[in-house]
Amino acid sequence: MGIDVPFESMIGKTFTRVEKVDSGIGDSDAIRFTVSDNEEYAMLYNADCCAECYIEDICGNLNDLIGSPIVRAEANGSEEDHNRPALGGDDDSFIWTFYRIGTVKGTVVIRWYGKSNGYYSESASFERIT
Repeated sequence: MGIDVPFESMIGKTFTRVEKVDSGIGDSDAIRFTVSDNEEYAMLYNADCCAECYIEDICGNLNDLIGSPIVRAEANGSEEDHNRPALGGDDDSFIWTFYRIGTVKGTVVIRWYGKSNGYYSESASFERIT
């Protein structure tokens, strides 16, 4: 579908469209970022057999990311080893990842939740669509 690129590579780009869409991979969400007719990016999860990752929350207005250059693009998450059964769940491993994207109009925080049996990726990827 696309080529992995660093999330920070969106700094300086001006988006013409940002929308939450169905990734087309299982039941997974995606966010598509359009710069121009020949430049698009997607934030999505490439599903593994024993894992899932989805958008838990979007704080802010995606429209704030349109029409002004991106000045902030950073990702961070819970780094510690989470023991889900202690919290009353049944996942062996889980992580929240927060993606912060900002323009002069505002900042949007996209929170992804990933879970697995501990052997698979639990984070979304950022890809240039080819």
